[in-house]
Amino acid sequence: MGSHAPSHRGDSLRDVVRFYLLDHRTVVGKAIDIGLLGLNLVFVAVFILETYPLSSAVRDMLWRFEVVIAVIFLFEYVLRVYGARSRVGELTDPYTLVDLIAIIPTLSVWLLPVPALAANIGFLRAIRVVRVLRFYRFTRDEEFFFGTVSVETLRVVRLLLTVLTIFFVSAGMFYAFEHKVNPQVSTFGDAFYFVVVALTTVGFGDIIPVTQAGRAVTVAAILTGIILIPWQASKIVKEWAHRDKVNVVCENCGLAYHDRDASHCKSCGHVIYQEYDSRE
Repeated sequence: MGSHAPSHRGDSLRDVVRFYLLDHRTVVGKAIDIGLLGLNLVFVAVFILETYPLSSAVRDMLWRFEVVIAVIFLFEYVLRVYGARSRVGELTDPYTLVDLIAIIPTLSVWLLPVPALAANIGFLRAIRVVRVLRFYRFTRDEEFFFGTVSVETLRVVRLLLTVLTIFFVSAGMFYAFEHKVNPQVSTFGDAFYFVVVALTTVGFGDIIPVTQAGRAVTVAAILTGIILIPWQASKIVKEWAHRDKVNVVCENCGLAYHDRDASHCKSCGHVIYQEYDSRE
């Protein structure tokens, strides 16, 4: 990632597009990052608000907001694919796929208002909540529009984001399947409350899933939390436990993390100081 905007005339439009979509340091790059971050928050907030009792005028206004934001995200998606060095790689990138999946429901409802789609409109529009996965794109490296953070801080941010993502996505899917048949789930807040209670194993029992799909979402959310949260937390604990050491792997026995002044592996005695010097 460059630290300055491309200025020589040899830069193609594709190079300029790619630069500013990846840049965090120039004014334009920062504005794009902040704008996309804000639109992501609004996009998810619109979905949540629509699950609450609202007047028809407010619902119409929220729907217009949603369509406008979806079109902007579609434009961003096209620009990312256009500016990528490898367009096939960009199209198959998990972050790019999430971007597309999140806007397809809105664009489908807007462009194809056919009766056959009406039966699944609630589920389709609920898929928009996967847009929260888009926030992972902002944690790809330690550099942000407001500055650079440490690796340890970035790991903590990713862990918190993982917890929130599991809660939000699970609650959105649970709401989509349950709200029409379960009188205990009338808003996104009810679904979010149930997911938090279920995943923290408190289990009050005041809200229970009544559909097979709702039960499947609950099981999937619990299993995902059991697997992902400890895995990411272990990375943070490992970094903190070895923050006074150097992450050099012994070629002989595979032991990682050694004292900064170590010249030999403390496990097998293999010489490692050359490896350490080459990484300085």
